[in-house]
Amino acid sequence: MIRALLVAVVLLLSVQAGAETLYFTAIPDQDERKLRTRFEQVAEYLSDTLEVEVRYLPVKSYSAAVTAFRNNQVQLAWFGGLSGLQARRMVPGSQAIAQGYEDQFFRTYFVVNTKTGLAHQRELKREDLMGLSFTYGAKGSTSGRLMPQYYIEKYLGKDSEIFSRVGFSGDHSRTLAQVQAGVYDAGAVNYKVWQQAIRDGQVDPAKIKVMWETPPYPDYHWTVRGDLDRRFGEGFSARVKAALLAMSDPDLLAAFPRQGFVEASNEDYQPIAEVAEAIGLLR
Repeated sequence: MIRALLVAVVLLLSVQAGAETLYFTAIPDQDERKLRTRFEQVAEYLSDTLEVEVRYLPVKSYSAAVTAFRNNQVQLAWFGGLSGLQARRMVPGSQAIAQGYEDQFFRTYFVVNTKTGLAHQRELKREDLMGLSFTYGAKGSTSGRLMPQYYIEKYLGKDSEIFSRVGFSGDHSRTLAQVQAGVYDAGAVNYKVWQQAIRDGQVDPAKIKVMWETPPYPDYHWTVRGDLDRRFGEGFSARVKAALLAMSDPDLLAAFPRQGFVEASNEDYQPIAEVAEAIGLLR
C-alpha cells in the first residue's frame, strides 16, 4: 500500500513537472488594452507551436518588465534595446534571440505641435527648440528616452538648458496625445507608433507633425533567460527562437506592427550599451 502510494506521488510529480508553463511579458510602450490583445494572440500561437502552455504576464512599467525577468516570473520578454540590456545583465547567460525586421534600423521621430510653426528639417537646430516644452516617453524607453536624449545632448546640449520644461509621458501613445493637445510643444516618439497612429486616424496632421528623425539604431527584440533549457529541456530555447522566426500570420505581425522577425544576438545591441553608458543610463 505504501509502495503504491509512493509510486502515485512520483507519477503526480512527474506530470506536474511536465506541465511547466512558459511566461512572457513585454514593455508597456502603448495603450495597455492594445498590448493585451496583441500578446494574448502571441501566447496562443506559441502554445500551439511549442506544445506547452504559454501565458502573457502584463506589467505596468519598463522597470517592472525587467524585474519580472530577473525574478524568473517570466522566461521570455519583448524588450526595447535598453531594457533588454538591463535584463540580460541581471540574469547571466540570457540571450537576445529575435528582433523585428524593422528593429535592425529603428528610428525616433521628434514631433511638434503645429502651433510652434516648425517644419520638417534634416538637422536639429538649437535656436528652433530653445524655450519649448518637451516630453520623452517612459524613462526606460530606448526610442522614447535613450536615443532622443543622446541626440539632443550631441547636437543641442543638456535638455534642461534647451527646454523650458521636460517631462516623461510614460508611453508613446501619451506622448502623441500630449503634443497634439499642446500640453507639450514637442516630444520624442517611436516611429512605428507614429505610423500606426496615422493609419488609425489617431493623430491630426493639422495639429501635430514630424519635425526630425534620428539616424537608425537597433531596438526591440525577444530575450530568453539563460536557464530556459534547464527548466524546459535541452534545445527549448532554439525551439522558441524558431517559433518566433516562423511567425507569419499577417494579423499577428500587424499587431506589433512588424513585417516579420529575424535572428538577433546580444552583440547586436552593443551600440545601445555604448550610448546608455555615455549618458549615464547604464552602469
